[in-house]
Order: sequence, then structure tokens, then C-alpha cells
Amino acid sequence: MPHYTCAGRIPSKRHIQFRQPSGQHYHEEVFGTEGFAGPTSTLYHLHPPTQVAAWKPLRSAAPEFIESNILRMRHLRTHARPAGGDPIDGRAVLFGNSDVLISHCAPTEGMDYHYRNGQGDECLFIEQGSGQLHTSFGTVEYRQHDLVVIPRGTTYRMVPDRLESPLSPAHPYGRFLCIETVNGSHILPPPRYLAKKTSQFLEHAPYCERDIRTPIAPEPNEALGSHEVRIKAMNWIHTYEFPNHPLDVVGWDGCLYPFAFNVHDFAPIVGALHMPPPIHQVFESHNMVICAFCPRILDFHPQAVRVPYNHFNIDSDEVMFYVEGTYTARKGIDKGSMTLHPHGIAHGPHPGTLDGTLSQHATDELAIMCDTFQPLVPAKAALEMDDTHYPESWHAASRERIRDLAGV
Repeated sequence: MPHYTCAGRIPSKRHIQFRQPSGQHYHEEVFGTEGFAGPTSTLYHLHPPTQVAAWKPLRSAAPEFIESNILRMRHLRTHARPAGGDPIDGRAVLFGNSDVLISHCAPTEGMDYHYRNGQGDECLFIEQGSGQLHTSFGTVEYRQHDLVVIPRGTTYRMVPDRLESPLSPAHPYGRFLCIETVNGSHILPPPRYLAKKTSQFLEHAPYCERDIRTPIAPEPNEALGSHEVRIKAMNWIHTYEFPNHPLDVVGWDGCLYPFAFNVHDFAPIVGALHMPPPIHQVFESHNMVICAFCPRILDFHPQAVRVPYNHFNIDSDEVMFYVEGTYTARKGIDKGSMTLHPHGIAHGPHPGTLDGTLSQHATDELAIMCDTFQPLVPAKAALEMDDTHYPESWHAASRERIRDLAGV
């Protein structure tokens, strides 16, 4: 985030002596980016963060991409994928390119280690469930429909609450979507929402500082002994052993830290006529944007067309993740559906949906969209839940609509 935050105990100035009650020094760490010219925070540890007892490569983290030469619309039913793994190993990459990876996770196990993504920022959309993200900066409490942004290099452990609902025995820890940058850029609010001089959210922004939930002040863990941190770098997961607990920070300040934002705190921008997808934008990074389609009033011109107009993705790919409610422009879409509409192919509402929405004045849909400006390629896991008939659905819907009109 571009906004300065301070938590815990810190000295009066940076880079000066700061001592523990025992007289020993706290160990300062500059958590910086872009060669100290980008967003930075300064943390104070009980122990030197450089102490490492052992390390080794653990496994490859490179996704297996397939069908890179096939251009077609896709529909995945993510709820058809069996749950499994922990909140890191259980992630299945569905689409990706040289800027971003999009994965889905339905963990059934907890994490007995800490994790650090050294390749890029992560944005977790909590589709179902709640829990805590224990980080070097403190604890971020997350709940259903949160977007949780974790800056590159943050050490954390995700602790999901066990769901008590008998409706989800196979998904004891819920589900979440992970959008991960792999080009070194940060996931941040769009610049058009921020004042150039102060980075304050402007009046026209659909959310503001009050909606951002920062970490609860850190409580340093003084435990010694072997502690594992798994680090993702160079498309590998490496395991590192530290002689002290990795979350031993007593305080920090700066403008780079994890945070949570609930999409129900997003105030949709509406208009008399249908407005384009950028009004739904929440975050962005280089060559990628994240949008939230939330319940809202529909277009209110007397002759408004209340579904999206047909549009041609000339230079971007569009991934839509359907969370709940009724998405008025599509038929055959369920909770957990994910669609990919690639560049070069026009797409729009299914036939019959336009007339069916003319009398509606509001929508209850909730969907998360990720648009990229380089082509997305499906990974192996995507084809395991791929609805191969989806590209034909506009033609099939047309035939169905003609039969309806003919009364047959």
C-alpha cells in the first residue's frame, strides 16, 4: 500500500541503536523494493533475520502449461476439482503467462511451516471460509470475500478456520483464488483513485483508507529451535531452516505490508447507461488488473440495455470467477465457475439475456475478474475441469431462444 503505517515498538529514528530490555540490540531489517527506490518498510527482529541453519531445494514450482497454440473460450468448474493439500501445496495453477499466475485452492490440511513468495505479490480472494494470516508484520484476520494482498518477500503462515457447515465436509478449510504476479510488479490501487501529491484516496474512488484492514500489531515469538520457511524463487520451492522463530518482529513502519479488503466494502459506480469494466477495478499491477463485480443498481436510463454490450478483446484476456448470485449475461454458470475469454474473439451476453433483464433494476451477482495484457495459457489442471462445449453455448443459446419464441 502507498500509505504509511506503524505498528509495535520502533525507535525514534531509522538506523539508530535500539536495544532490548536485556541490553542486546534489536536487529533492523529494511524490507525494500526496486533498489531502495520503491515501497519499503523497516522491521525490528529479536534475532538476526540472516541466520540460516540449513537449506535445500524441495520441488519444482513451475506450472505445466498446455494447448498454448489453441485460441478458444473456456469454462472451468473449479468446484469439481477434489480438495487437498495445504494452503500452499494445494494450489493448482489454472492459467498463466509471464506476468501473472491464477490458481485455485481448497485445502484440507494446515501448514506446519512458514512460506515466503520471493517471485511476486499475491492477491488471495477468499471464496469461502475465514482465518488468520500470521506474518512478520502481525496478524491479518481474513473472512469470506476478502481480497488479501501479500507483498513479495513476506513471511507468512495461513491458518484457516475449520468450517462447521455439514454442507462442506470435503472442504474443511474453505476455498480461495490466488492471483500472483511473476514480473516483479506490485499489486496496488489504481493510480486514478489516488491523489498525486499525497496518495490519499480521492472522492470518486469506490473505496478508501477506512476499508483497508492492516495487520494487528506483531507479538514477537521468542521460540528457539528448528523452524522451517519454504521460499518460492526461480520457479522452485526451497526449504530453509532457521534457529529461531521467523515471526520475531517487535515493530515495524513503512508503506509495504500485507492487508485485507472485503469486496462488500466496494461501492459500485453506476450510471444511466451501461458502463465499461474499468469502473469495477480494485487493484492493478503491470499488465494486469483485478476487478470486483458486486451487487449494485443496474443502468437507469428508460431505454437502458442492462447487460454488457458485445465487446472485442483486441489486446487483453479476460478471466471471470463467479462467486454467487445470478450473473445476468450468462447461462449455465454456477458458483465456482471460471471463464476465459481470450483476445481476438468477440464475446458478450448470451442470446435471450438482454430481453430477460429489461425489467430488472438491480443485480445480486458477485464475481472477481482478472484482465491481462498478454495471452493466458491454460495449465494441466485447467483441462481437468474444462467444459469443452462452452464455446458453442452462444450458438446453442440462439437455437434455444428461437425455439422459445416459436413456442416449441
